[in-house]
Formats: sequence, C-alpha cells, structure tokens
Amino acid sequence: MSTIDQPVKAAVIRLHPRDNVVIASQRIAQGENIAGENLRTRETIAFGHKIATAAIRKGAPVLKYGQVIGAATQDIAAGSLVHLHNLAVTDARLEADRAVYRLPNVAPRSFMGYRRSNGGVGVRNYVGIVTSVNCSATVARHIAEAAEKSGLLAGYPHVDGVVPITHTSGCGMAGSGEGFDILRRTLWGTAANPNFGAVLLVGLGCEVVQTGRFVKDFGLAGRPEFRAFTIQDVGGTKRAIAQGLEHLREVLPIANEARRSEVPASELILGLQCGGSDAWSGITSNPALGAAVDRLVALGGTALLSETPEIYGAEHLLYARARSEEVVGKLRARIAWWEAYTARHGAEMNNNPSPGNQAGGLTTILEKSLGAVAKGGTSVLNDVIEYAEPARSRGLVFMDSPGFDPCSATGQVASGANMIVFTTGRGSAFGFKPSPSIKLSSNTEIYRRMTDDIDIDCGTISAGSSVDEKGQEILDYVLEIASGRRTKSEELGYGGAEFVPWLLGATM
Repeated sequence: MSTIDQPVKAAVIRLHPRDNVVIASQRIAQGENIAGENLRTRETIAFGHKIATAAIRKGAPVLKYGQVIGAATQDIAAGSLVHLHNLAVTDARLEADRAVYRLPNVAPRSFMGYRRSNGGVGVRNYVGIVTSVNCSATVARHIAEAAEKSGLLAGYPHVDGVVPITHTSGCGMAGSGEGFDILRRTLWGTAANPNFGAVLLVGLGCEVVQTGRFVKDFGLAGRPEFRAFTIQDVGGTKRAIAQGLEHLREVLPIANEARRSEVPASELILGLQCGGSDAWSGITSNPALGAAVDRLVALGGTALLSETPEIYGAEHLLYARARSEEVVGKLRARIAWWEAYTARHGAEMNNNPSPGNQAGGLTTILEKSLGAVAKGGTSVLNDVIEYAEPARSRGLVFMDSPGFDPCSATGQVASGANMIVFTTGRGSAFGFKPSPSIKLSSNTEIYRRMTDDIDIDCGTISAGSSVDEKGQEILDYVLEIASGRRTKSEELGYGGAEFVPWLLGATM
C-alpha cells in the first residue's frame, strides 16, 4: 500500500451524525484516505476547513453541528473542499427540539470581591473619569496621566488605577431619540459598573449630552464617590485639569476604603465575546466557555451573550431555550430590527465572517453563528435586553449589540458585566477596563504564538481532552481573576482605549 493509500489517523472531526461535512484537524494532502469516513480527499485541505463526506447536489443544504450552515452553489463531490467557492447562505433551517436542560451539580464557590453600598460586587477597584463628549476627552486623559505621573496614587494602595472613559460622540446629534438614549445609557451604566469605586464626570459645557441633566436624571447629586464639572464652567483646559486632580484627591480616600471580602460566585456577571474566530472556535473554545457558563449559572451567576449579527442563523436554537414566549418575542424583535437596519443601509446580515474568519475555515454567518451560540452553554435563556440596558435577570441573558467586539463589550460592561471572557481563533489583542478580560484560544498554534496575550489554551480539546474539564478549568481561572489575579491583557496594559459606544442616528 502506498503512503497516500494509508488512512490518516484522527485527521478529521465529525460534529454530528447527520452532518455531510467533517473538519480537518490537520493539513490533509490531496488523495489521502480519511480513517472512519470511507473518504479520499480530492484536493489539499487546510487545517480547520470542511470536507464533503458525500456528494452534495447544487442547492442542497450543507450540515455542520447537525444544522444548516448554507446551501451548495454547485455540485460538490465527496472528498472536496467546502468553502467560499461552493457554499452560500440559505434561508433553510432545521427545527430545534425544545429540550429540558439539566445544569451540572456544582459545589458552592466564592471569590474575594468588593461589595458596594448598592449591593453590587466589583472584582477591581478603579476610579473612572467619564466624559460626556469627545471635546472633554483630552482633559480626562491629562487628569489621569497627571495622577499617575505625580505619584498621587501611591498613597492609595487599594485603588487599582484611574481610567479615562473617552469616546467620539456626545454632540452633533439629536437631543432625544434612540441614539441619544443609547449613549446616555452606556455612559451611565459604565459609571455605575461595580468595578469603579469612584467616578468623575467631565463635560465641555455646551454639548448635547449635558452633564447637569445627566446628574439630575440619574440621581447622582450628593453622592460622596461622585464629582462632575465642565471645562467651560471652571475656566478652560488648565483649570479643568487642576479641578479634576482636586476632585481625585477628594474621592481617592473614599475608593481606598474598599476591601475585598468573600462573596458567592453568584455575584459574577460575565460578558461573553468571541473575535478573530476560526473553524475551531465553535468546536473547542466556545463549547468550553459554554461549559463554564453552565457551571456559573448553576451557582446563581449571570452570563451575557451578545453580538446579534453573530447569532443570526442560530437564533432558532435560542428560541427553543427561552424561558417564555415573552423572551422569544423580545429576541425576534431584535432580529427583525437588525434585518431592517442592515437593509436600510444597503447591507445584509451575511456581511460576516470577516477575511480572517474565512482564512480560518469559516464560510457563512450561519456556520459562525452556530459556533458562537455555544459560548452560552445549554441553560435556559432567561431574558433579552437592549444594548447597555441593566441586566436584572440572573442566568443566561442575551444583550443586543453589534458584532464589533469593543462595541459589544462596551455595552456588556454598561449592563453590569464585571468580567469579560473572550474566545479567539486567529488571535485577538483586547482588554477592557474596568472589567478584566480573559482570552481563550481555540487552537494550540495561536496560543503558542500569542502566549503573552492568551490566558487559556482550549486547542487541547481537538486532541482529545474533555470540553467539560476545560469548562471547569475556565471557571476556576475566572474565580482567581475575580479575586485579584491579573489577566494577560491587564499585564500588557490593555483596556484604556477600548470604550466604543454604539452610535446610532445622524451626525449633524
């Protein structure tokens, strides 16, 4: 028998018995036999890409995860690569069975967090400098830099640092309506995140998002840990920086009084993200994160699944898991909004996967979405909330957001996420102050290449390790980080420039 006639051992992974594609777990040469599939490759198949296991006629559905990921745009022979040249999005879906979900039995867990006066729990203790408008961004940054360089923070060992929260909007916009409401909700939610022990609000003075109205509407006046001022009122940039430093001297002692104490794991709110995905994301890192989420939900904690364009095509799986028809209706409404929104701007929901996703083996948004939903585990979907709306339900919650990771994470933090867990297959560099960001790799190659950025390697699952055990490892690490251990992105200094509110409406 020649070399190419010898079956390749463990060269592919089959995700579901009814699938008509398998995934290459290594580079496979043309003409190789695939063990267990009675299949010979008709061309070279790259790591992470799909191989047809049977002939697929033009127009027929292609199945992965036991679900439709697209339709063949031409006849596909068994053993052929299935990718951009022969697969496209389709409206076809397989109905999802309504299942009874059983969460794992988990012994009580806890971490060392900061219990705030309003009942929230932080895992970090920062002071935030939130800007109402882009015009006050430079002043906010100068205040933070001056505090760091002057040694002002040296006398406050229980404060993790000063974080300027700057953005590109706040004026040149309507003073009411959807865009205005989202921006104010995002600014307020971020300022209220329990990872902040104190906050300054800095405005220019003539902007649309008025600081005085903001303070009044959100009941901030008189709070000892909060200060607000505008550059125009205090007399310009230099005086505003001096005023900001004076306010820091007033609130730093208050923030420094915070101490960690033992709190139950139920106080964690995880924002779930995936970026730079590849074909392994939906097989290794996302299911592993889902296993960790199931454990956290069993402990009474909360996880925010988001990125609405990246669950498109898998939404029927979430409908089947929804707590009630009311929750189904909320998610249907958000999907309908996105369909109208993209059509209005001459786009379509299948504007994803990105070039990097495609190079990693993903072909359609349906395929990407089916893998992305796995981050949410298997528990009941308890609620659907709008972007940056406070998360009031425990368990699995869906927060509407764009698929752009910094924008989506911004909304999650504004909704109350005190931590972010971020899966990546191509290698994403990301962090988000005030909420620490944990990164999980979908494959071992990218983990080795970016070991300074990625916290946990989930690529071991493709080599046979257990998804369930990796989920336990992730939860253990989450609790360590929540108790004060620094993530890789924190060690690298990420998180001070990733605040990206979702901007809707006309810029005028």
